[in-house]
Amino acid sequence: MSYLMIFIAAIFVNNIVLSQFLGICPFLGVSKKISTALGMGFAVMFVMTLSAIVTFLIYYKLLVPYDLTFMITVIFILVIASLVQMVEIILKKVSPALYQALGIFLPLITTNCAVLGVAILAIQKQFGLLSSVCYGLANAMGFTLAIVLFAGLRERMSRTKLPAVIKGTPIALITAGLLSMAFMGFAGIGH
Repeated sequence: MSYLMIFIAAIFVNNIVLSQFLGICPFLGVSKKISTALGMGFAVMFVMTLSAIVTFLIYYKLLVPYDLTFMITVIFILVIASLVQMVEIILKKVSPALYQALGIFLPLITTNCAVLGVAILAIQKQFGLLSSVCYGLANAMGFTLAIVLFAGLRERMSRTKLPAVIKGTPIALITAGLLSMAFMGFAGIGH
């Protein structure tokens, strides 16, 4: 599969959040403001891309040669948790405001199933190293696009008069569903 097709498929057609429904927790939790959503998107982009590299190397240089492939989930979770700790330390030093804005959701990248899912899917799809990095980056860009679009919609809705019965979480879920349906329109591309 060409790198361009990997990017198009991961960002639009098989968006990790809107089509595969991985990473919903931070998608709903950090999407009230565009600035926070963008910060979370960039943090996920860094962790997801780096984890694609590290997990690929660990899988093919450690787990496969020593017949430890049954440990994939545990090892990948440990790798992702370590990477998130690194991002947390860097953000605390470089951008304390963003670190504060992300709050509890930054450690949640550790348990963000999108990051783990992308690492495992890259292995299952038998991508090479460069394709895995491309796949990780493209999925992270798709996650960022989805969360920023959703945050923009939520910011706009916060200034709109809505019936009390659908304010807050109900309208957020309805909007997420509509956004997901809009992205499903890209599924016809390439057929």
